[in-house]
Amino acid sequence: MVEHRITDWDNAYANGANIAGGHRWPAAWDGPAQAFREKLSAQGRARLDIVYGEAPRSRFDLFVPPNAPKGLVVFIHGGYWMESHKNSWSHLAAGAVGRGFAVAMPSYTLCPRTRISGIVNEVAAAIGKAAAMVDGPLMLTGHSAGGHLASRMVAEASPLASDVALRTRKVVSISGLHDLRPLMFTALNETLNIDEREALSESPALLRPRQGVRITCWVGGGERSEFLRQSALLANIWTGLGAATDSVIEPDRHHFDVVDGLADPDHPLTRTLVDE
Repeated sequence: MVEHRITDWDNAYANGANIAGGHRWPAAWDGPAQAFREKLSAQGRARLDIVYGEAPRSRFDLFVPPNAPKGLVVFIHGGYWMESHKNSWSHLAAGAVGRGFAVAMPSYTLCPRTRISGIVNEVAAAIGKAAAMVDGPLMLTGHSAGGHLASRMVAEASPLASDVALRTRKVVSISGLHDLRPLMFTALNETLNIDEREALSESPALLRPRQGVRITCWVGGGERSEFLRQSALLANIWTGLGAATDSVIEPDRHHFDVVDGLADPDHPLTRTLVDE
């Protein structure tokens, strides 16, 4: 008999405290990210801090391959909508760039200076600006809260411009949070301020997907049970609403190293994102 019961919602969503050596993140990403930015900048293949809006954090970096891009990937960072910055994740562009795609990595205003609904609109603006700079198909991915934001972009009630939405070929939500309602029971909500109305309007699992959506919900096998559940939840619900969905559990990966495959052009995570 298998029984799943949550008695401590804060612990259910606590990643670092439940990973051996988890205190090393997010700082462990900073060095590789800086080295990647410096390498591509020296090669003239990085455009940094491109402005897409009026807020101080409304900036994105664009990394390009040596030849004309095959299309555009947008990676949206996580951090529970209240932490992190694009500069910690740059190295994860290496996989898609290595397969011939341009990669945009935006920052956005963090809670509590804005609400999650405000972040959704900012990310849509960043994607629109980047899409205007790079031709071809568009792929979206993000980690944790970024996985929520990536999948939110392809809901029927998406803030993406219609032409940008039509270019979107695929989404990979990595350890995504697709139902915001449980977070209302955590101490995180002292900062996020999610209420019932916002949870209903901004949770991808509670929305219909746009017609023709292709989405992969990717999660590490060693993650908290809530992240496994949240990942399976969206894939299951959107399958029944007409989307083409896949659900992948990558063995021996936890919440922080599950993104590492994006740095490798030949890793299945990168190939899932950019290959047809």
